[in-house]
Amino acid sequence: MNMKVVKDFKDYEIIDASLGMKYERWGNVYLLRPDPLVMWDSKLETSKLDAIYHRSNKGGGYWENKRNINTFNVSYKDLKFNLKQMGFKHTGLFPEQAINWDFLRSKIKDKKDVKVLNLFAYTGAMSVAALKEGASVVHVDSSRGMIEWAKENVKLNNLEDRPIRFLVDDCIKFVKREIRRGNNYDVIVMDPPSYGKGANGEIWSLEKDLFNLINLCQELLSDTPILFMVNSYSGLSPQVLENILKLTNKNKNVNIYSYEIGLPITKNDLVLPCGITGVIEYE
Repeated sequence: MNMKVVKDFKDYEIIDASLGMKYERWGNVYLLRPDPLVMWDSKLETSKLDAIYHRSNKGGGYWENKRNINTFNVSYKDLKFNLKQMGFKHTGLFPEQAINWDFLRSKIKDKKDVKVLNLFAYTGAMSVAALKEGASVVHVDSSRGMIEWAKENVKLNNLEDRPIRFLVDDCIKFVKREIRRGNNYDVIVMDPPSYGKGANGEIWSLEKDLFNLINLCQELLSDTPILFMVNSYSGLSPQVLENILKLTNKNKNVNIYSYEIGLPITKNDLVLPCGITGVIEYE
């Protein structure tokens, strides 16, 4: 297991982080947001500040805006994303995932007729990355609001004419139906939450359901698979994720590994850990 750090996200940086807060620049927008992994004191200073997210003792929280920034855009290389202030401190994009966008693109670049399944697909950054390389994408999420947001991102990148299906669905039920239909994919990526509800109230628990879902997904792989990727923010051990991938893998000649992903902090050259990724690369 190792750490991969984003190095070239021109429109995003963590300027400083201290005492549970991170001070960020998103293009020309400056935010101060909570992060429980920031357990140190670096004497935070905020020269510019457009909004602060305040946590509530009762759960959740609220944005305090210094100016109107309810929506704003950022770019990463040739990708563009529409961001918004969400109810639980998020903006609709996890910039540390640039590591995985690049990796996916490198694996499918110049390949023809690549089919990608994106589960728990959120606002569609990974789907946009796949479409950019000419793949066809099936994009599944249980939230209709996230599906609509993903459509906005596809349109923002002028990719609305590319082959993508958006489905509001429970991921496990969808995978089981795809198995019965005999459909398959060359690439499967997923970013499951620790807990969630499906489109019809189905309960998702990472602890109880992750192994089953990954195992089912192996049946959806094509005869010439390229990549299987699982991302997690839940505090799951990289070794546990790697173990699951090894136990569920049904192919020979594969490379199975995991890594942490992180973001650099400009002020002091520290790195903020931001989750883990497990990978099966097929030879």
